[in-house]
Amino acid sequence: MLLSQRQSVAEAVRSISVTQFIYYRWRKKLGGLKTDQVKRLKELEKEKERLRKAVSDLTIEKLILAEAARGNY
Repeated sequence: MLLSQRQSVAEAVRSISVTQFIYYRWRKKLGGLKTDQVKRLKELEKEKERLRKAVSDLTIEKLILAEAARGNY
């Protein structure tokens, strides 16, 4: 948005308090996405992390139960 107002990259990133490195990293990762797509991507990443944790917890519980069933407690 700031770039569309004919500000340079340096001025635009300075006004939002990030470095040019961060700007270019964001641009590389999110370059062609629209705002709603970025929000959806972030929601999906959070959901993915939540599901990974759930699978991890269930795997640990399964291992504990299997060991208890063998009588190794």
